[in-house]
Amino acid sequence: MPGFLLTVGSQVICAHGGQAKATVPNPRVKVMGQPVVTMGPPYAIAGCPNPPPPVNVGPCIMGNWVKGALRVKVLGMPVLLQDGVAICVPTGTPLTVVLTQPRVKGM
Repeated sequence: MPGFLLTVGSQVICAHGGQAKATVPNPRVKVMGQPVVTMGPPYAIAGCPNPPPPVNVGPCIMGNWVKGALRVKVLGMPVLLQDGVAICVPTGTPLTVVLTQPRVKGM
């Protein structure tokens, strides 16, 4: 399904409310003045309140994207879309895109 492209300004959170940010944006392509994000590098997560062991597995540290755009690539890497799928490490919970740019869609 088509979805809006993610940029460095997109708001992404883990299932527990921690803020996720792109570690390596691609400065070659910009949307609304902000670099787009590709699938390769993980997202870093800060502020996840999930309790550490022995109560639970601990806070989310990073998010790895497993589904990105099928047709839109930057330097050979698929761009990330609003409807993409990401898994947090070590909890295995998903990342959720809360806000992104509203102009460019990809598939």
